[in-house]
Amino acid sequence: MRGTLAGMLSPRNRELLGLVPAALLVTAGFTAIFIQAENNSPGGSTNLTLNHASGVSLTYGALFLGLCLAAHLVIRFALPHADPYLFPLGAVLASVGIVMVYRINPSLARQQAQWMVLGLILFAATIVWLQRTGVGVLERYRYTIASVGIAMAVMPRLPGIGEQVNGAYLNIHVGPISFQPAELAKIAIVIFLASYLRDNRQILVTAGRRVLGLTIPPMKQFGPMLVVWGAAMATLLLTRELGTSLMFYGAFLALLYVATGRFSFPLIGLILFAVGAWFVAGHVGHVHARVLAWEHPLDRTLYNQPGGSYQLAQSLFAQADGGLLGTGFDQSLLQYPVELANHHVVRRSILPVPESDLIYAVITNELGLVGAAGLLLVYLLFVARGLKTAMLAKDSFSKLLATGLSFVVAMQVFVIVGGVTRLIPLTGVTLPFVAYGGSSVVMNFVLLALLLVVSDRARRPYSRA
Repeated sequence: MRGTLAGMLSPRNRELLGLVPAALLVTAGFTAIFIQAENNSPGGSTNLTLNHASGVSLTYGALFLGLCLAAHLVIRFALPHADPYLFPLGAVLASVGIVMVYRINPSLARQQAQWMVLGLILFAATIVWLQRTGVGVLERYRYTIASVGIAMAVMPRLPGIGEQVNGAYLNIHVGPISFQPAELAKIAIVIFLASYLRDNRQILVTAGRRVLGLTIPPMKQFGPMLVVWGAAMATLLLTRELGTSLMFYGAFLALLYVATGRFSFPLIGLILFAVGAWFVAGHVGHVHARVLAWEHPLDRTLYNQPGGSYQLAQSLFAQADGGLLGTGFDQSLLQYPVELANHHVVRRSILPVPESDLIYAVITNELGLVGAAGLLLVYLLFVARGLKTAMLAKDSFSKLLATGLSFVVAMQVFVIVGGVTRLIPLTGVTLPFVAYGGSSVVMNFVLLALLLVVSDRARRPYSRA
């Protein structure tokens, strides 16, 4: 008999209880922001600050909890056996994102909240749809899904709707709506790879040829997958979205290894990646500039160039300034006061796009190494629960789908955190659930819904899946 509180609660009640810390984070975060902002303003009063901050912060926390409760009810009735920790972990990450984006730019935070509402609507719709049809419907339409993903990924290069930002083509604009289609493409390609490897993994293992101690898979079965995956990678290189390309490549190698159990397959992939990275870094100007900025972030020539090392150098300064426990909200190097000729004081940012590309640097600066480590721990727990879902899944497609989705999240965090900390060259990938970005927030909630659907089928006591 399990005597712990978690053991006495049902999975859905554990999930419900896990949403409380997320709501408390929102309430505490907004309270701290309002108090610090009032204290920094001329004539600020602590008593007035506490009264104002408490009411508004509790309102924001209640609204956030209400949204999470609505999504929880969908899970409770549609997926009663789903993993009880995945959604609370996603809610904690989303709560950190809302608070930090509001700290940087309140108007962007309101937009982020609106995108979160849309993401939760699609989250619920995905659960209800797949609960009725089963995840097998994704497997049956794998080529259609892959084609849509590739078509969406190339749209930022189309004239009239595409937009170039810092050398990369990331967004499409249709009227007032802006969307980053690579977020949809990452899920589409994972679905295709999981489905194709499920059908051909046995042939890939048994029919390969041994060359210099490495197993070379047969092209008849391996070829179609390489064509679709290669088209996606070529499209991303065409749009110069190199961070997403790296994320896809890592997920591809992980799925290949999990499906076949052959270490030689990802080893060959790593060798090809090293050769390709060397060629691209030396012959593509945009990538070459990123590599130079990574190698010499404090070089004055590169520091002052447009698209040079300024962004990375400022990120390193901000993280170093945070120390162990951080500088606190509104006390960071994120913004500094500048007095103009008319004696007005304005606050200017030393970090370009702090709400998206460099939000991890802001978190490290204001919450310190402890806060940054806590955030990474939540991501590790999220990925671990996703991989546990893959282990429990009863069919090969569900196993590979959960593995691929989990690795996509892990690779996305690695790419952006590694870039901001100068472990790898900096790219423009968003931090899942945390960084500002409508398409990122929406598609990450869809990704979470897919993991929960797979988890429910895997944990059913007498599932026929």
